[in-house]
Amino acid sequence: MTDWIGNVFTSDVGWTHLERLVDIGTRMAGSDGEREAAELTRDALADAGARNARLESFDIQGWTREGSEITAGETSQNCIALPRSPADRATAPLVDLGYGLPADFEATDLEGAIVMVRSDIPDYYDRYLHRREKYYHAVENGAVGFVYRNHVEGCLPPTGSVGTDEDPIGEIPAVGVSSEVGARLARRFDGEEIELIVEADIGPATSQNVHAELGPDTDERVLVTSHVDAHDIAEGAVDNGAGTAMVVELANALAAREDDLETRVEFVAYGAEEVGLVGSNYHAEWADYDAINAVVNNDGVVSDRTLSLTTHGFDGLESAADEIANRYDHPIETVPKLGPHSDHWPFVQWGVPGYHVKSTSDEVGRGWGHTFADTIEKLEPRTLREQAILLTDLVVELAREDATIEHRDPDAIAADLEAQDLADGMRVTGDWPYDKRSD
Repeated sequence: MTDWIGNVFTSDVGWTHLERLVDIGTRMAGSDGEREAAELTRDALADAGARNARLESFDIQGWTREGSEITAGETSQNCIALPRSPADRATAPLVDLGYGLPADFEATDLEGAIVMVRSDIPDYYDRYLHRREKYYHAVENGAVGFVYRNHVEGCLPPTGSVGTDEDPIGEIPAVGVSSEVGARLARRFDGEEIELIVEADIGPATSQNVHAELGPDTDERVLVTSHVDAHDIAEGAVDNGAGTAMVVELANALAAREDDLETRVEFVAYGAEEVGLVGSNYHAEWADYDAINAVVNNDGVVSDRTLSLTTHGFDGLESAADEIANRYDHPIETVPKLGPHSDHWPFVQWGVPGYHVKSTSDEVGRGWGHTFADTIEKLEPRTLREQAILLTDLVVELAREDATIEHRDPDAIAADLEAQDLADGMRVTGDWPYDKRSD
C-alpha cells in the first residue's frame, strides 16, 4: 500500500509544528520558551497518535544573556556572548590566530592574550574544528579571552556554547563577532590592547526531554530523535525546529502504518542540546544500549533537498539507507565517518548504531545556523515532506524483526576517533569518554 505516501506529501502536520516552534520566541535551554516548545511537541506527538507522550525533567546549569562588549581603541565593536561564558571581563592584547588550527596554538605565545579565531577551516585541512575545541586550545595556552569570528558574511555574529560536562561554565569570557567586525579587529587592532566584557545571569535551571511511542511493546526499540531547544538570538528554524518538526511528521506517518512496525519506535525530542548534549546524555545514562536497535537523529534536515546520513562506520545503517534510496530512485548521501556532535553521540560512542540525519551542504560549518539569520523562510514545506517519505520508510525498515544491525565495540569507535584525528580534540574539550568508563 502506498496511500501513506500521498498523505505525507500533502500533510501540513510537520510544517505547522515548525511554525509554532519558531513563533515561540526564545527556546534557550532552561527557559520558559524551551518548556513551551517541549509541551507543544508532546501534544503534537499525542495528536499524531503516539502513546504515552510525556515530559521528563532534569536539572541543568542555566545561563541567560545580559550583555557583552568589545572596546578597541576609542571604538565599541558589536559582539554577542557565547552561552556558558563566565560573566567576566578581560583587558589584554588581541592576537588574531586566523583559522585557529591546533598547530597555530602551539606556535603562538597566547599567555595573557585575547585570541580571535575564525569559524571555518582552510580547504587543505581534513576535518572540521568545533568551536569548543578552539576555545579550549585557547584556555590551555593561557589566553584570558576568546573571540569567535564568523566566516559567513552578512554582519552575523555567531553564537554557540562553551563549557564541559564537569565544568558547565567556561573558564575565560567568550564572544562571537561577525565576519566584518572580525576583519576590522584584525586590520586595526591585532597586537593592540582591547577590553572584552560578558554579562550573564548564571544559576540552576530545569530542562526536559519529550518521549512518546508507537508500535508493539517490545523491549527493543528504534529511537527517532531531535532537539527542541535553540539558541536565543533567532527562531532556530534549521537548528533545530526542522528536526523536531520532522519527528512529529514521522510520528504522524508511522501512526498510519503502525501495523508495519515490528519493533517499538520511541520518539524523543531532547532539551538542552545546544549547551552540551545535556538532554541526550541524561537519557543515555539510564538507557539499555542493547535494547536500542538504531538511532535516527534529525538535526539539520530540510535546509537542502537531499538527505545526508552520517553512518559512523555501521555497515548495516549504510545498507539500509542505500535500500531506501534505490527503492525510491532518490539520492541519499551516506557519510561513513564519525560525527561526535549532536544527540546521537551519547549512544553511538558506546557502539549503538546511529545516524546523524541532515541535509547535504557544500558549506563549511553551520551556514545561517547559530546566527540571527536562522529563520523559517529559508526552508520549504516540499523538502520536509519529501524527506519525511524517505525517513518514514527507513524507520519501518529499521524496525523489522530481522533487521539486525550489529552494534560496534566501543574500543572500535575509540580507534576510529583516533584514526580520523578526532580524539585529541575531544580530549581538549573534555568529551573523551573512554578513560572514565568502569569495566
